[in-house]
This record gives sequence, C-alpha cells and structure tokens, in this order.
Amino acid sequence: MSEVKKPPSPGESGRWTRIVTARPRLSLLLALVVTALAVLAGGGVADRMGSGGWEDPDARSTYASKVLEREFPGSQPNLLLLVDAGTGAGAGSGSAGVDDPAVAAEAERLTAQLASEQGVAGVGSYWRTHLPALRSEDGRQALIAARVLGDEKTRAAVLERIAPRYRGEHGPVSVSLGGPVAVQREVTTTIQEDLLRAEVIALPVTLVLLIIVFGSAVAALLPLGVGIVAILGTNAVLRGLTEFTDVSVFAQNLTTALGLGLAIDYALFIVRRFREELAAGRDPLAAVGATLRTAGRTVLFSALTVAVSLSAMLFFPMYFLRSFAYAGVAVVLLAAAAALILLPAALVLLGERVNSLDLRRLWRRGRAGAAAGAPGADAEAGRGWARATALVMRRAPVFAIATTAGLLLLGLPFLGVKFGTVDDRQLPKTASSHLVQQQIRDGFPGSPGAGLTVLAEGAAGPADLAAYRDRLAALPGVRVDGPVSSEARPGYAYFSVVTEGEAVGQQAQDLVGEVRGVDAPFDTSVTGQAAVLVDAQKAIAEKLPAALALVVLATLLLVFLLTGSVLIPVQAVLLNALSLTAMFGAVVWVFQEGNLSGLLSFTSTGDIETTLPVLMFCIAFGLSMDYGVFLISRIKEEYERTGDHEGAVRTGLVRTGGLITAAAVILAVVMVAIGSSRVTNTKMLGLGIALAVLMDALVVRSLLVPAVMKLTGKATWWAPGPLRRLHERFGLSEGESAPGPLPQVPGETPESDRIPARH
Repeated sequence: MSEVKKPPSPGESGRWTRIVTARPRLSLLLALVVTALAVLAGGGVADRMGSGGWEDPDARSTYASKVLEREFPGSQPNLLLLVDAGTGAGAGSGSAGVDDPAVAAEAERLTAQLASEQGVAGVGSYWRTHLPALRSEDGRQALIAARVLGDEKTRAAVLERIAPRYRGEHGPVSVSLGGPVAVQREVTTTIQEDLLRAEVIALPVTLVLLIIVFGSAVAALLPLGVGIVAILGTNAVLRGLTEFTDVSVFAQNLTTALGLGLAIDYALFIVRRFREELAAGRDPLAAVGATLRTAGRTVLFSALTVAVSLSAMLFFPMYFLRSFAYAGVAVVLLAAAAALILLPAALVLLGERVNSLDLRRLWRRGRAGAAAGAPGADAEAGRGWARATALVMRRAPVFAIATTAGLLLLGLPFLGVKFGTVDDRQLPKTASSHLVQQQIRDGFPGSPGAGLTVLAEGAAGPADLAAYRDRLAALPGVRVDGPVSSEARPGYAYFSVVTEGEAVGQQAQDLVGEVRGVDAPFDTSVTGQAAVLVDAQKAIAEKLPAALALVVLATLLLVFLLTGSVLIPVQAVLLNALSLTAMFGAVVWVFQEGNLSGLLSFTSTGDIETTLPVLMFCIAFGLSMDYGVFLISRIKEEYERTGDHEGAVRTGLVRTGGLITAAAVILAVVMVAIGSSRVTNTKMLGLGIALAVLMDALVVRSLLVPAVMKLTGKATWWAPGPLRRLHERFGLSEGESAPGPLPQVPGETPESDRIPARH
C-alpha cells in the first residue's frame, strides 16, 4: 500500500475561506452591482460584431482583395440586386423580359441611383455591360452588381441604410438583394434571433433539471445564478474587445453555452459537496471551508484546463477562431470566479436552508428520505453506479476493447472529410439572400463566384500583360477576361480567370495553385473564394501543431499537478481525444453527406467549413477535461485516504458518476438549444458538442476510465522520484475524505471492513 498523505491542516487553506466568507452580504451586494454594470457595458454587443473572419488576414489572397477594392471596386462585387422582369407590377404577358425598354429604363434608373449612394462603388449592370453572365438563361432576370466599401461594420451599416430603397417592386420589375454583404447581414440577425430563442428554451429546462438533481428549488437556483453572472460578464468583456479588434457574432453562442454549462458544472460540484459536508455534521462555515479545500480546488484546476484548451485558438490568425478564444476563456474564468467567490458567500448565508423547498416531495407521496446530497439519498442513487462499476472492473479487458473499438468505428466517416468555406446555404432555405443566391446558381450561365481574380502590380506595359494573359489562357478548362488596367494608378491591372464547377470545389482549389505557378514579369496575387480557402487551410495547417502542443502539454502538466502520476495525464489526453471520435464522425455523416438534413432543416454543401473542426476540438476537449478532472480528483482523494486503488476508482465513480452525468445532460440540453439555430454552422456546433459531451460522460467516464484504471492497477499512480518530489512541493492535495458511507453492492464486503478508517 502506498503512503497515505496527511491532509493539510485547516489553517493552510483557511485564509481563502475567511476572505470569501468574511462579509457574505457585502460580497453578494458587490456582485449585484458588478452584474448590473456588466449589463450596461455589454448592451448592444451583437451589433458591433462581425459575421466573417474565416480568411487569413496575412494571406496573399486577403492582400489582393484589399488592393482590388481600393483600385478596382467593380472587380469584386459584394452586393447583387436581382432584377426580375417577370414579377413586377407592370410586367405583362407580352413582356420582352429584361430587354424590354420599360424594364431597361427602370433598371438603368436603379443602377444610377445605386452608383450615387455614399459608400458604394464599382456599380455595373447587365444593361450597361450586356455581359451574358449577368443575364439569366430564360431572360426574365438580370443583375446589378456593386461593391459596398469599408470593413464589416461599415458595410452592414451601409446596407441597412440603402436596402429599403431597393428591395421590393419598382414599376415593371421587382428587386431582391443578395451577395456576400446581404448574406452576412442576414446571418448576423438570424443568429441574434436564434440565440434569444435558445436562451428562452435553455433556462427553464435547465432549472427543471437542476430541481430534479437537487430536489431543493433553492439549491437549483444557485448554479443558474452563477451562469447568468458569467454570461453577462462575458458580454461586457466582448463589448470591450470590439473597440480594439474584430469579434465574431458566433462567439455569443459559445458565451451562452459555456456560461450556463460550465457555471452549472462548477456550482453543481460545489453545492453538492457543501450539502455532503452539512450532512456529515459540519456547521455552514466549516462546510464551506471543507468544500473550498476539496471541490473548490478541483473547480480551479478544471477551469484552468478548459481555459488552456480554448486559448489554443489564439494561435490561428482567423478572427472567427480567435473570437471563440476571447469568449471561451472569459466565460470559463468568470464562471470559476463566481463559483469560488460568490457561491461560497451565498452558501454561508443560506446554511441548512440550501435544502429548502424540496419540490421532489410532491411525488414522493410522503416517503421518507433526505434530499440529494444527504447520505441516504446518496446511497440509494449510488447503488446503480456501484454495481455498474463493479461489473466494468470485473470485465475490464472486454469493456476497454469494445468501447475503444466502438468509438473508433463511429469516427470512421471523418476520414472522408472535405473542407470548404461558408456561403449563403448556411442560412435557411426561406432566407431572402439565400433565395437570391440559389436563383443565381440555378438560372444564370456558368458558376457565379467560381472564378479567380489575379492582381498584377508593377506591369511594364501592354505587351507584358498580353503575354501573361496568354500563359493563363493556356491552362486547361479556363477562360481569361482582361486585363483591366487602372487609369488613375498606372502599373495596376487585374485578370478574371473563370472555370466551371463549384466555387470552392477541388477543381477550383487546384486551379489556385496552377495560376500561382504561372510565371509573370511582375508581381501577382490571386484571390477569390477558392484562393481564400486554400490560404485558410494553409494557415490552419501551419498553426495546428503549436495549438495541439499547447493543449497536450498543458493538460499533461495540470493533470500531473493534480494527481502526481505520470500515467494518468497520458490516459487523460488519449481518452479525451477518443471521446471526440463520435462527434467528428457525426459531423461528416450528417452535415457533409446530408443525412438527416430534412429532419434537422439544413442544406448540405458537401463539405465542412475549414475552421469548425478546430473550434469543435478545442471546445469538446476542454469540456472532456472538465469532467475528467472532476472524476480523477475524487478518485485521487480516496486513494490518498485509503491506499486502495480499486476501491478508490469505485468510490470516485459512485460519488461523482451521477453528478457528472447530470452536468453532461444539462450542458447537452443547452447545446441542443444552441443547435436549434437556423444557421447550419451554429447547428453543427451545438449538436456536435452535445453529442461529444454525452459520449464522454456516458461512455468514456462510465465505462472506459474504470476499465483502463483496473488494467493499469497501482501502476496508475507511479512517478519517478524527481517528479514525486516536484509534485509534493507544487502539486494539489485535496486532503479531505468523502463524508458519508458508500452504497454497498450485494455480496461485496462492506466498506468499513475493506477500507481502513482514518483517525
């Protein structure tokens, strides 16, 4: 038997307890004031956020887009007016379509009006250029194209100002708005509406689940309060960040999900332990002290591991990913701070009243029993966990192999993943900008948006441009338009390289490399949707090793400081990664291949947005570590108390299995509410993370962890001498025994006969 560590004296961690509980009423009053200020500071944060951020800002494609916007605003239109000559008030059965004189006159008036708008440049139309690509194949529709200038916020403001003047009927024509600017604006407003609906769904359902878990309505309200504080505080942080950098509107979904999910996890863990300490006979102040020395330290370590996992997204240059790091780290730290500062103060004030308003008595029909957290109820609820854990550990090789094989099998579809970029199809089919873009895809010749634009700088003269154009035209399957030279800035020109197929399909991505490989006597930069995608994939590939290294090394270090073991940190990393296989497999099977698209109401594009797997990995890995730390800390606590490895694993699962499952179900409910969004990427994020959380809690923590720890035996806790001494000096020691008896599995030796009592 290994040496049983001596628990720390009450004075070692009593200072923190005295700080957070000295004036509990004042602490709660200050919390209310800070929360009220956060409400004011975070107001209107969504209106200052962007809906893009998937491109690499340092890439040549981004550079080319900026120069083209400045020198040739008409080369990359981001606003399209779809003019329909068959549905206008003046359209008749004998109309000549878009070539009808009345239609042409009205279209020219709209074109001139749009060209005069402030913040709009590069306006062109079918009626001015007579380009076939701007006229539908049936002749009933044509396009007016323009470039809305400025950054995302400026473009959104311009669109809001001018859209009402163009959308709707204008004499013989009707006008609908499309293009990237219209799509991005509709994505932003849809996400805001969906987020509000998700919160309205998640909050009451979460409260009901918390009441089921705790029984007491008072105890159930505490985790919800911590979550609300974390969400409001994070919104204030994001509002401040928008003054200095771009922040994606998608990050608000993570704020709500993690704000509720993690805050509830932490508060569940602390409130549950506090109620156990009360049931063991401690007074409220002593119970809070014991809770902070045990569950409080675990919450702190858990928050650090989750924050590190989310901070890995700061390695990537795309502000879409960086925004989730801003929101995620902020909400995790604020949730932990509220759970470790505000919640203890509330528990001191409540004392035994934390068990008040036990609503479960309504369906107990007078049956005697304590609320959840009391020894009797704990023993009853823990018998199932005790039996299940005993079965898993008796058949450890079978469960380890079967569970691992099953998880790997679920992840197989991810081997066929195809990466793409977002477009209008992430919006619902009824969204106006989606309808416009779909009509353009279906009714106009070629594949609008599928081409590349080549910026030429420092061109010596027409001969050099013509020679380069001939080399581009020699590429198979392309048509080259241009060059178009700048009259104001000699030396600048651009070419349009048009090809068939999807805008970001593999053919278009291959063409990017081919165009970039064509020799030119001047500087060239290639842009377009496919070029942006290729550059984004390159940036992710370059930064991914560093991000993964941070997550893995930080996890190894933090779990070692928690356990003092060399093997447990390695197990944690491998099992956490294994728990994500089902999520990645489901993402490809459902969202890329389109299975269940009718049931879930989304349009499959045949690929997955490039940044989403990185985002989902960081979030799901962090949440997996959250539950892993909760379980490992309780197992370690028991092992230090008794020196019995198998008994410690069993006790850890009995004490935390139900808690982790309840926390996972509640977080999954929140993520499913987020996943009810009409925006496909948000739906993918919410439903994917919900699946990962449930697989981790119900499969990995319940089956795989006890099976693996049974197989590794006491070697689980081994560490070489230097590392043991390092842990003794800097590591975490819980130092408190688990109060209350364990449920006995029929036929097994009672705990009092099997585990030596601590004196």
